[in-house]
Amino acid sequence: MFTTLAHVSIAVPDLDQAIALLETRYGLAAGPVRENAQQGVRMAYVALANARIELMSPTSADSPIAKFLERNPRGGIHHLSLGTGDVVAAAERLKAGGAQVLGDPRTQRNVHGDPIAFLHPRDFLGALVEIEPDSGHD
Repeated sequence: MFTTLAHVSIAVPDLDQAIALLETRYGLAAGPVRENAQQGVRMAYVALANARIELMSPTSADSPIAKFLERNPRGGIHHLSLGTGDVVAAAERLKAGGAQVLGDPRTQRNVHGDPIAFLHPRDFLGALVEIEPDSGHD
């Protein structure tokens, strides 16, 4: 069902500062900053050979990332994303197996317009997991 580790997402209080830190300290260059209005975040990706690092900061106080940062003011790992060939089919299969799928991939989209869904942390060893297509966006 899952074929790739697509990205690890880190919530940050200041996206521009996070991008600058990764570049100056670690030599990691982020791609363009994008906004996902549906999710209430600004984000940028650092592309690595085998996966991406997604940096996210909230655009509104009611964003899930804003709520995460209330509990973790310095930021931190928010979720990991696993790639699959068919997000809708994977979500349905997981639901049928008893997992709690958060969001509907028929309506929930990532910044690239691709369908996504999330697995509740209790259903994946305590980690929030995003399900996204194996598209390899940067």
